[in-house]
Amino acid sequence: MTCVLNPTYFPDIVTTAAMLQAEQLTIEVCDNYQKQSFRNRMYIATANGQLLLNIPIKHTKTQGHKKTAEAQIENNFLWQRQHWRSIVIAYRTSPFFEFYEDDLYPIFHTEYQSLLELNKATMDCIFEMLDVDIEYTETEVYQAEYSDALDYRFLANAKRKNRISIPEYRQVFAEENGFTPHLTVLDLIFNLGPEALPYLQNLELKL
Repeated sequence: MTCVLNPTYFPDIVTTAAMLQAEQLTIEVCDNYQKQSFRNRMYIATANGQLLLNIPIKHTKTQGHKKTAEAQIENNFLWQRQHWRSIVIAYRTSPFFEFYEDDLYPIFHTEYQSLLELNKATMDCIFEMLDVDIEYTETEVYQAEYSDALDYRFLANAKRKNRISIPEYRQVFAEENGFTPHLTVLDLIFNLGPEALPYLQNLELKL
């Protein structure tokens, strides 16, 4: 069955698992942009606990709702430098960061204007890091509901209830902070390396 979801900024573990387990994948590009969602944010684990990395979005003066495909990044802020520095500091001692660093580096050193294009680039980067070949289509019109597809668009909601249990895996700062679930999938990849793929493929999704 087709799975429909929003492209998000370096998707979290549950969203990535949903993409990998889908028979067919469709990404939503016709909906209205929602503030304070995973479209422009991710969480990483640091020595001081969970850290939010947020992409600044340009405000528009036009009336009405802005489409997700129209959301533009505010590049006057040096957000890419900040995010890259935070990731390096958080994960440079993880077992597999150096192995994947070259895959990740271009994302934070290429200027993107469109949030959608950036998010698609982060999806493709994740697939490359996991060594999977996943093709996806894009929605052509907005549908409020789907009767013939798995509607996982709610996973982009940053305020959603995390109903999926994330099995514990080794993390850099687990000894100091305990296990931190529901982070960007980068956390899983940097800590587990090749073991991340079967972890995601076997994650039980009861959404």
